Amino acid sequence: MNVAATWEIKYAYAHGNVMGAEFRDRGADILLRPVCSPLGIHPEDGRRFEGFSPDPHLSGELIAPTVKGIQDAGVIANAKHYFANEQEHFRHVPEAASNGFNITASVSAYVDDKTMHELFLWPFANAVKAGTASIMCSYNQINNSYGCSNSYTLNYLLKNELDFQGFVLTDYGAQQGGVNAAFAGMDMSLPGDSITASGFSCWGPNFTLAVANGTVPEWRLDDMCIRIMSAYYKVGRDKINTSVNFDSFALTSDAQVPALDPKAPIQHVNDYANVRANHKDLVREISRASIVMLKNSGALPLSGNESRVAIVGEDARSDPDGINGCRDRSCLNGTLAMGWGSGSWLFPYLVTPEQAISSYVETQTNGSVSSVTNNWADTSIEYLAIQASVALVFVNADSGEAYLTVDGNYGDRNNLTLWKSGDDLIRKVSSICNNTVVIMHTVGPVLVSEWYDNPNITGILWAGLPGQESGNSLVDVLYGSYNPSGKLPFTLGATHSDYGSTILYSPNNGANAPQTNLSGLHIDYRYFDAHNITPIYKFGFGLSYATFSYSNLTITPTGAAPYVPTTGSTKPAPSFRNPNDTISANLSTYLFPADNPHYERYIYPYFPSTNTSAISSSPLYGLPGSTYLPPGYNDSSPQPLLPAGGAPGGNPGLWEALYNVTATITNTGPVPGYEVVQLYVGLEGDDEPPRVLRGF
Repeated sequence: MNVAATWEIKYAYAHGNVMGAEFRDRGADILLRPVCSPLGIHPEDGRRFEGFSPDPHLSGELIAPTVKGIQDAGVIANAKHYFANEQEHFRHVPEAASNGFNITASVSAYVDDKTMHELFLWPFANAVKAGTASIMCSYNQINNSYGCSNSYTLNYLLKNELDFQGFVLTDYGAQQGGVNAAFAGMDMSLPGDSITASGFSCWGPNFTLAVANGTVPEWRLDDMCIRIMSAYYKVGRDKINTSVNFDSFALTSDAQVPALDPKAPIQHVNDYANVRANHKDLVREISRASIVMLKNSGALPLSGNESRVAIVGEDARSDPDGINGCRDRSCLNGTLAMGWGSGSWLFPYLVTPEQAISSYVETQTNGSVSSVTNNWADTSIEYLAIQASVALVFVNADSGEAYLTVDGNYGDRNNLTLWKSGDDLIRKVSSICNNTVVIMHTVGPVLVSEWYDNPNITGILWAGLPGQESGNSLVDVLYGSYNPSGKLPFTLGATHSDYGSTILYSPNNGANAPQTNLSGLHIDYRYFDAHNITPIYKFGFGLSYATFSYSNLTITPTGAAPYVPTTGSTKPAPSFRNPNDTISANLSTYLFPADNPHYERYIYPYFPSTNTSAISSSPLYGLPGSTYLPPGYNDSSPQPLLPAGGAPGGNPGLWEALYNVTATITNTGPVPGYEVVQLYVGLEGDDEPPRVLRGF
């Protein structure tokens, strides 16, 4: 999200590249990033901050260099979560049950063809064109078919229309079938067991049995293996000799391996290798470049001549329990610099706003600085605000992944208000100090309509989730050593209803799969435009200490050739086996090797016995594939290419520029600065948004 707020291609690449380098130096083959689903249809979505923006063009233009950056570092990128993964509520049945919901199937998103292509598939097409070597399928259902067992989205759209050459792996425990998932296009099961930590897998010995008895043809197994190993060689994993030197599930240097077997031996698992190099410099650079200045009545930048600087709000300070004081950052007892969930990790350090501002004032100015970081210490806050030359008020709003609930928020936020009575805190301080600057750390849109236009509020900064250099990057902007150039990657509306979209918070289909309708292109700023709703701050908005003028706009056709639909057929599924070899039908061939150690709840391809019913663990074992699979499921003959296909990312004609647009941008202000030039177009047609972003 913060990368998106920079609107800068080079930062997307650099961010991906340093992440890839750190994973490479830890010995990891694959990095489960970047994210473009959730896209951010709903403003409260819990994990929208892991992605870029609800605008598919902005997300697509930033996911492509991120993929390249990761894979240039020698690690497989994994674009996720494919797709229409737009809420945490009800994404996973066991998770929903642990939160008191009685459902028997995951939430299903209804998505029509136009929306599939022009919203959800769009950034994945960018990722595929950029060469992403893997894609993660999601927990949710799309049109009542699970994301990891959906042949239409995986085979028809991804592998045919987008010509994706890499492999599809599941989200953690998202596999919902065995043979059917294989034919639907799933290539790898993560982490292997189909019920987390159970030791049971729909694949494992089940898959060995399906291949041995001919249900899954050899060409499909070959296809999986080739996709996986092609990815391995594509990024140069064979040329990197770094062994795995960490275990993310163990914080100690030694632990049981495998972890789920209590009898497993203790092994060395963590070297605590420092793989960060000088990456903190990039973190600070991106953090400050992503700060969006929403309001400035002349208060910013601070001059350094302020005699009394007041820092107010819990969001300015350190967590008393430590920067990593709770599981996967699932608490909010200090400044917010990272959302919660599996996408989080341990801070190596965290420079808080209170620390950085206090240090700057004490060492670089002749002023004084004081803090009150208890949002409800009314008397102390009033005393501090009365004396302040400038009051810096810090507020936040958090969210994350649904396996953790924070302050009653089950992944998704319950509303769009600031946390910890942030609105009251702002009103309290601004009613006393006529030079109040508000700094927001949030995971996405929040409601600011009650206070943004208060004349005593002289500045508003949105800093998103800035990471470990939070305080330092903020000081750079507050005191003018860096001119803010960030632009909002989403819209800030006056009310929740202005967005025209919300999370489904309660099951709406009895115990069956909850149903949501995600069809339609009018999301975020497009919805505001279509319904003539005036936002508080527009998508793409952001102020600077400089000013800019635009002139000499020219639009020139490129002379691109007419679009030509792809025709023809694929080759037949290849066979790589030596003609003299055969797959043995003798099940004893696949029995667990007597000399191989056996660990509890570890997934093996071997059989525990030759009893097929025991191997499959299913009373339905033995049914012919034709009774539960669609016609042609095992057809290896050439298949027709789709008109919109033909190359990775889709038909090459869809990527051709039709017009060149140029303009002269002049800095008319007193200081150097950056401007993000944005191009919007109106596409006439039924249900088309009034304007859509098509360049920046």
